[in-house]
Amino acid sequence: MEFSKIIAVSGKPGLFEILSQTKTGVIVKSLLDGKRVPITATHNVSLLENIAIFTYEEDVPLADIFINIAKKEDHKEAISHKESANKLTAYFSEVLPDYDEERVYTSNIKKVLQWYNILVNAEFDFATLNKEETVSSEEEE
Repeated sequence: MEFSKIIAVSGKPGLFEILSQTKTGVIVKSLLDGKRVPITATHNVSLLENIAIFTYEEDVPLADIFINIAKKEDHKEAISHKESANKLTAYFSEVLPDYDEERVYTSNIKKVLQWYNILVNAEFDFATLNKEETVSSEEEE
């Protein structure tokens, strides 16, 4: 499973892996239940690799945050996204110490932790995120 093929679809729970492209959209597989569904151009889709979190310095890619959580949790599940707002913000400040507390809401933190846990349960290998970044930075040079 490639990080570059994982998407979030607004209005649909969980994450999806892009399997193939059609004339009107894409065929995806749910990482929650494994069901295949078509996603058309009318759906609002976000590639996880294009998502970043605000910090006071620069925007940090979601992949980097997932790597930090994976290191902290030894590649196991993180705390539940249903924890209290105080626990979530305390946990997130350990993972990303300089995140912008005014622009990153508790709902954003919940989504990041929920997505991370979905990926862990889908047996995603977070070690591949470092390799993908290395490959893309070598291509840029």
